[in-house]
Amino acid sequence: MTEAMSLDWTLVVALAVLAVEVAGVVLAADAVMRNRTPQGTIAWAIALLLMPAISIPFYLTFGSRRFDGYVRAIRRGQAELHALWKRAREAVEPFAVHESQASDGLGPALEHLSTLPATTGNAAELLVDGEATFEAILAGIGRARTYVLSQFYIVRDDGLGRRYRQALLDAQSRGVQVFFLYDEIGCAGLADAYLVPLQEAGCHVSGFKTTKGGNRFQINFRNHRKVVVVDGREAFVGGINVGDEYLGLDAEVGAWRDTHLRLEGPSVLGVQLAWCEDWKWATGTVPELHWEPAVPVHGPNRVIVMPSSPADPFETCTLMFLHMVCSARRRLWIASPYFVPDEGITAALQLAAKRGVDVRVMIPERTDNWLVKLSAYSFYPDIIPAGVKVYRYHSAFLHHKVVLSDDTAAVGTANFDNRSFRINFEITVLAEGPVHQDVAAMMARDFERCHGTSVAEFDRRPWWFRVAARVARLMAPIQ
Repeated sequence: MTEAMSLDWTLVVALAVLAVEVAGVVLAADAVMRNRTPQGTIAWAIALLLMPAISIPFYLTFGSRRFDGYVRAIRRGQAELHALWKRAREAVEPFAVHESQASDGLGPALEHLSTLPATTGNAAELLVDGEATFEAILAGIGRARTYVLSQFYIVRDDGLGRRYRQALLDAQSRGVQVFFLYDEIGCAGLADAYLVPLQEAGCHVSGFKTTKGGNRFQINFRNHRKVVVVDGREAFVGGINVGDEYLGLDAEVGAWRDTHLRLEGPSVLGVQLAWCEDWKWATGTVPELHWEPAVPVHGPNRVIVMPSSPADPFETCTLMFLHMVCSARRRLWIASPYFVPDEGITAALQLAAKRGVDVRVMIPERTDNWLVKLSAYSFYPDIIPAGVKVYRYHSAFLHHKVVLSDDTAAVGTANFDNRSFRINFEITVLAEGPVHQDVAAMMARDFERCHGTSVAEFDRRPWWFRVAARVARLMAPIQ
């Protein structure tokens, strides 16, 4: 009896091992067939074939590049969303800047990538750091008469978080409809005690529900957008979440450097449309909103709103940044807390510097992600000899995501890394007009708070640091 049981267990173990090996082969084939970087494909395929028991759970969680569930949901709601797209398109058409009128910065490629065209008649106010940003956002919520659309990657139950919630509750008490969308991964530490008062007051509250539909393990997708829309008349977009650290009040984090943008005009409808698609995915509903630009609006800025996501048919974020790099003729200034460009953008940066463009990259001296910081060092030998100037910001933790390509400024939520290029839901505002001068002045001040770097700085590092930087870079495509 004991021997028979032993044989049975041996057979079970053998079958289990065989099943894992077969699953590893199948998933390795899946990794090869999916649209991803060559490095990512090779890394996943080798890991799945050689270490399937360890690699399979990680692949199911982090391996997907396309958010198929979101795509299917959009298709199911095609009629409803198409009606919104049509209303928004018709509303902005009198302000539209089409291909023949667009500059190189807001050229035809961007119109084809975005849901709505570039528009004229926009007011754009640059909001530098957290205090100015939330002073403007809370004032905007205070002006709301019909609705407030809120969407953040991170919301903290701290001083700022409670101030923000109270502003929403005050709006709700005035008869304003409040919609509160948050990312469950970014808000993993947010207790129900924060959300319950909003729900009890009648606010519409929902997580983004990344794992809804399809693969229940796909927690790698994140909705990284930070958006507030008030009455369809003004919108706030940028790098700042809701938490005391964004005001520089966290003792451990210290000073914080970030940027947001306040919009008025037809471009607000582009931000609102992106929010509606996310709300439709999360809740299956689309609220009744305003789809007419505020009149009169005579802002001097031309703006295009560029949402990007792993549900897009093309890698929108990658192509947007590549367009900005390739179209630069005089200057290309990039500020990002996470600088891990792929091969295509690295080559484009090299070419931009070679053709005489003033290419500068600003990254933080302090970091909240050592893997990304190590990766950034590994790019020094690739881009600095080509003429790209790399600066490290030392006065605070640099978190804003800003690009200035000639006279086109981009402010948004997307970093210069693989996660923003391909995995996250992001949103970026590209603008030409007086606001680009404000961005240029802001970045010039930031560069004064930096120190320049060189290839020698990387070469002087211990051998183990240089190896670690190279390994961190290899891991970037599978983040």
